[in-house]
Amino acid sequence: MKYLITGGAGFIGSNLARYILDKGHEVVVLDNFATGKRENIAEIIDKITLVEGDIRDKSAVDVAVSGCVAIFHQGALGSVPRSMADPITSHDANVNGTLTVLQSAREANIKRIIFAASSSAYGEQPESPKIETMPVLPISPYAASKAACEAYLQAYAAAYKMETVSLRYFNVFGPRQDPFGAYAAVIPAFVSKILRDEQPEVFGDGEQTRDFCYIENVCYANWLAANAPPENCNGRPMNIACNAAVSLNQILNKLQKLMNKTVKPIYKPQRAGDVKHSLADIALAQKMIAYKPLVYFDEGLEKAINWYTENLR
Repeated sequence: MKYLITGGAGFIGSNLARYILDKGHEVVVLDNFATGKRENIAEIIDKITLVEGDIRDKSAVDVAVSGCVAIFHQGALGSVPRSMADPITSHDANVNGTLTVLQSAREANIKRIIFAASSSAYGEQPESPKIETMPVLPISPYAASKAACEAYLQAYAAAYKMETVSLRYFNVFGPRQDPFGAYAAVIPAFVSKILRDEQPEVFGDGEQTRDFCYIENVCYANWLAANAPPENCNGRPMNIACNAAVSLNQILNKLQKLMNKTVKPIYKPQRAGDVKHSLADIALAQKMIAYKPLVYFDEGLEKAINWYTENLR
């Protein structure tokens, strides 16, 4: 079987590419390298078909989808802060890009599309854990763009009988996640600072909590969604996480113990668009695609530290 991964040179996409290759299947990667990195796929470049292009470019997407049985649509312009600074570009890349992928898939008669949705769609609702029956209340342009994409996945399932799945990822972490730059994710940013004996930056009081999900769980969820019964693939979003929350302060304490380091964080004002608490109910994913976490936070954190220690020297 041949599968397309949009954004396949990014953090999640490149891990998913390896996962699908390990299953013995062919992988096509579509990436414009705006945020994806060539080094993420360097060691598998001879095992994949690389189409260098933008998900908004219909001709590039048409080339990439040819002969594929399903699409893992990971390509997007991520980051809440980036979208707060430039909402137009986030919308264009995420929403128009997703619509282009859907239309190319429809024309190529590809039935199954698995979309990288986001827990940010829930916004700052106080109810916890977050469950898919809650309303979508985004508080950032990034979250709004992801919610709009979900709506398109549902619309294409209803209008064109395509099999679509939106996996609402909660804070994914693990190998190949970029630790540098203004939009670096929190765990690799913390680890890279501590490795260099520098002070990690915390936005807010550090008591905000997240349902961190190790990358292996996300790859597994995508594979399950690709092989789920057609009647369960109607565009309905489902949470992918571990149903366990941890605060940023707790992460810093765990990292210092695991890395045998002592650092004093720098606390900065909370960033606009960030939610305070995020915890997932994962019962629907278990019911619809038989998902369950394979790696919980503490084990995943040790794996991530080992990878960053080896690769950030």
